[in-house]
Amino acid sequence: MKPQSWVFAISGTFFGLLVGWIIGSQRVGPALAPPVQTAATAPPSAPAAAPIDPQKVATLEAKAKAEPANVAVRVELANVFYDGERYDLALPWYEAAFTLDPTSSAVSNDLATCYHYTKQPDKALAQLDKSLKINPTDVQALLNQGVVRAFGKNDLSGAAEAWQKVIAIAPSSPEARSAQQGLDGIKSQHASTPPGAGAPGSGGS
Repeated sequence: MKPQSWVFAISGTFFGLLVGWIIGSQRVGPALAPPVQTAATAPPSAPAAAPIDPQKVATLEAKAKAEPANVAVRVELANVFYDGERYDLALPWYEAAFTLDPTSSAVSNDLATCYHYTKQPDKALAQLDKSLKINPTDVQALLNQGVVRAFGKNDLSGAAEAWQKVIAIAPSSPEARSAQQGLDGIKSQHASTPPGAGAPGSGGS
């Protein structure tokens, strides 16, 4: 199993300072440019997707069918597809796992990650709200929340609020360092905006 992280490598003029985001709970995701990117700058190289073993998938699917209450097998199936960057296929298995165990913030965070990667930011934010109800001090969920607000909803004020909470809760953590990068990026964006022009992405929810 890969480390518990979702790696965002972000480039371009929107947040030129943000590189190497580490968010999420247990998977390693690809490098992405944010949907609001305004320059044709290629993102840094991402880790190669893990090959999906059809035989392993078939075995796990058979086990999942035979054991409808087995959370672990559903998470394992979701992880296989996630590591292969098939977020559309991972998503229903994370949904099934979370339905069976709605107390797992790790599964909830991974599900939110899949919603984000399949361009469903509203569902991603709603799922992160569930993660934070399970654990209000989950800094990974808060960091994710800021990223989805910034890059999925173009809501910089909402992103800043989430990242400030990360720093307040765990000031020495890797998540806090990433959150500070985000806040620095917002400051840089505002500083580069001509007076009266308005900062892009300053509204929305």
